[in-house]
Amino acid sequence: MTADRAAIRGILFDKDGTLADYEATWGPINRRVAGVAGGGDPALTRRLLEIGGHDAATGRTRGGSLLAASHTREIAHAWIDAGAPFAIDDLTARMDAAFAEGAREAVPVTDIAALFGRLRTRGLALGVATSDGARAAHATLARLGVNGGDLFVAGYDSGFGGKPQPGMVWGFCAAVGLTPAQVIVVGDNTHDLEMAEAAGCAAALGVLTGTGQRAELAARADAVLPSIDALEAWLDTAFNRS
Repeated sequence: MTADRAAIRGILFDKDGTLADYEATWGPINRRVAGVAGGGDPALTRRLLEIGGHDAATGRTRGGSLLAASHTREIAHAWIDAGAPFAIDDLTARMDAAFAEGAREAVPVTDIAALFGRLRTRGLALGVATSDGARAAHATLARLGVNGGDLFVAGYDSGFGGKPQPGMVWGFCAAVGLTPAQVIVVGDNTHDLEMAEAAGCAAALGVLTGTGQRAELAARADAVLPSIDALEAWLDTAFNRS
C-alpha cells in the first residue's frame, strides 16, 4: 500500500456479511424469498435455492454465488429462467419487499452504532454500499441502531450501478467530498474488493463474517480481518509501517 494513514478520510462498508452476520441474518430470509419465487412449490423452491448458491448440506451460502453477490433483479432473472412463475418486474418487486421485511431481523456482528460513533470521532466519513435494495438497506441499518439518514447509503437501485463496478464508491466520494484515494472499502466478498480496485481506493479489506473465504479474499484484499471488530486496530497500524 502507498496510502498515508493521515490521508484516509472515509470508509465505505458492505452491509450483509460485514455489518450484519450473513448466515444468521440472511439464511432464513433467503429460504423465505425462494419460497415466494417458487410459488409454494417445495421442489422448485429447493432448486432456486441451489441455483442461488445455498448449500443444503451445510446450510450456508457459497461466496460469489447469486445470493451472496448479486442484486435482486439478477437473482430474479436466474430464478425465472429456472421456472419461477413470475414476470421479471413482478418477481423483483416481491423479492425486494420480502428482503426489506426480513432485514428487520438482521443480526449485527458487533455494536454497529458504537463502532460508527468511534470512527466518526476519528473524523472519518462513513457510507454503506450494498447489492440489496435501498429500502432493505435502510431497514437493516435501523435494526442495527444506525440512522441511515446520517450516512451515504447506496443499494443496487440507487442509480450508481452494481458491484463490482466503481459507481457506488464514486457516488460516496461525491457525496462526502473525498477522492477514492482517501477511501477504504470493507466487505465480505470479492465483488466488494473488486469495486474498491476499480474505483482506485486506498485499500480494500475483507472480513470473515460473511460468505467469502479467507483464501479468496486474501488474493484481492490488503488485509483480511476476522470481523469489523478488528478494524480500529487495523487503522491504528496499517499505514506507514516501518
